[in-house]
Amino acid sequence: MLPDVPQEVKRIAYLGTPEIAVPPLRALHEFGLDIPIVITGEDKRRGRGSKVTSSPVKIESERLGIPVAHDLTALSNVHVDLGIVVAFGQIIPSHILTKLPLVNLHFSLLPKWRGAAPVERAILEGDEFTGVCVMKIEPTLDTGGIYRKDVVPLNSGVSLEKARNELCEKGTELLIDCFKSGFGVPKPQIGDAVYAHKIKPEEHRIQWTQSASQIHRVIRLGNAWTLVGGKRVRILEASFDDLADLKAGEIKGVVVGTGKGSINLITVKPEGRNELPAADWINGLRLGAEARLGE
Repeated sequence: MLPDVPQEVKRIAYLGTPEIAVPPLRALHEFGLDIPIVITGEDKRRGRGSKVTSSPVKIESERLGIPVAHDLTALSNVHVDLGIVVAFGQIIPSHILTKLPLVNLHFSLLPKWRGAAPVERAILEGDEFTGVCVMKIEPTLDTGGIYRKDVVPLNSGVSLEKARNELCEKGTELLIDCFKSGFGVPKPQIGDAVYAHKIKPEEHRIQWTQSASQIHRVIRLGNAWTLVGGKRVRILEASFDDLADLKAGEIKGVVVGTGKGSINLITVKPEGRNELPAADWINGLRLGAEARLGE
């Protein structure tokens, strides 16, 4: 049987890795909790030049003066009442769960979108609402009871980054409330489970035969790309319209035809160049009358 969250929590371990896990760590530290250990992902090559750098959580932990480890075995060397997990990126082994209660900040309305990419899948699915849950961690993936949750509207124009930031802000507030008022008894998840599988690289490639609304969702994830004359161009910002008389991939000015409707290009990043307004990019191209994006 897994241990429950104690009524009084003074010392916690924090497990997280990317930028989205930094604000909750900072807030918990400012709240006055004793955090004797942070577990985060290994240093690795990131960004332009592939320079070996620390994770955002490690950088923030060192700024706050909190000891950092990369291996979960470090938990056996400290005494803590509870572990807080935010975008850690690793499965917690059962032998740890039987000794230490852990809770997770999960960015969806469980049981919908369990798994690795809940916000991405909510956007691609066209969900009108998403949310955040403070949940008990169990050996099975994202199945634990819910201590707190909040619903957040998912605007049809919001980017993945902005959606994540809003969810992180709401989730941090929920975590702090748990420590102020007590976690209480977790409530079982209700509803059909839907899994948010990790986004595959090919899912970022724009398929111009899809509808304009679906393509716009892909663009909102932040890494959408297409081919022009055999070279990649990333579509950083765009809007969409349900009306168009252009064929799929056909381009007229900054308007591109799709399977249904059109995409209005706003900002692009051609291969090997800086980002620029789509109109400036189009003016520099020499496209024939039959040219299509995606070819």
